[in-house]
Amino acid sequence: MEIIERYRRSLRRRNCSAYTIKNYVNRIEHFTSWMRVPLKDVTRAGIGAYIDHLRKTGRTPTTIVSHLHTIHLLFDYLIEEEMIPMENPVRRIRIRLPKPLPRYLKDDEVERLFSVITDLRDRAIFTLMLRSGLRVEEVAHLTCDAVEYRKRQIFVANGKGAKDRVVYLSDDARVALEAYMAQRTSKTKALFLVQKGPLTGTRISVRGIQKRIEYYSHKAGLPASCHRLRHTFATQLLNADADLASIQDLLGHEHITTTQRYCRVANTKVRHDYHKAMELVLQKTQDKERPVGRRDIHLAEEHDATERRRGWRVVQRTTRN
Repeated sequence: MEIIERYRRSLRRRNCSAYTIKNYVNRIEHFTSWMRVPLKDVTRAGIGAYIDHLRKTGRTPTTIVSHLHTIHLLFDYLIEEEMIPMENPVRRIRIRLPKPLPRYLKDDEVERLFSVITDLRDRAIFTLMLRSGLRVEEVAHLTCDAVEYRKRQIFVANGKGAKDRVVYLSDDARVALEAYMAQRTSKTKALFLVQKGPLTGTRISVRGIQKRIEYYSHKAGLPASCHRLRHTFATQLLNADADLASIQDLLGHEHITTTQRYCRVANTKVRHDYHKAMELVLQKTQDKERPVGRRDIHLAEEHDATERRRGWRVVQRTTRN
């Protein structure tokens, strides 16, 4: 459709990434082929029927919301730039999303996973995700000159939202990268390359990295993924008392509320504070509930006798004076 092609050009003018444009266009083509009516004739009832269709095909609420967001932006474009006189049919349609806790790997699971990753390139890729919190797209697009070994940092260009940021190299991540680069012979600017097949020497794709973590996850018997390594990075920093704002910068989150999700996962400080406070609460409760025994009565009588003697001495001194 000509409209979709014009919308694609509009996304390019807005400097959207190729990955975003591809996803948007795929969702729009799926939507228009299902609706079978001109876009100007789409109604709220039609959007509701499309939501029901997506649910029946097994789409998750998160995926459905992504589709609706894309369609909403398309109709905004039609109204504002194509000047089509209509109301956005997706407006005020809301779907309540579940808020699951971020999943992360425990320390022993991290050891199990990396014990099966022997390939130098793959070890460097996944160590970077674990120690620097990089997204899979960011790792795939890294270049050799983005890594500054002396400063132990990496410049991430055009991350999510077309934002640049700097992340840092731990000792084990630097060692893994240097080991990979020492055995690499290609002069290509891309950092991580395809090692086998007809595409040898070209930049490894996002899907290529995802397939590698799926292979190692199955081999180690763990529910590992690229994003779970990123969650593990954030959780480990939080448990090491790193500042939440620092973690936000390292992850490249636009809003602090996104980073705060990790506080609900495994905040060691919160756990420590809870147990310490609960000990005091229980101690006070036990003191109140403890029955009074003979020893307590005897101590009380001794205390009263002592107070009476002190009072008698004061009276005597007063009388003499």
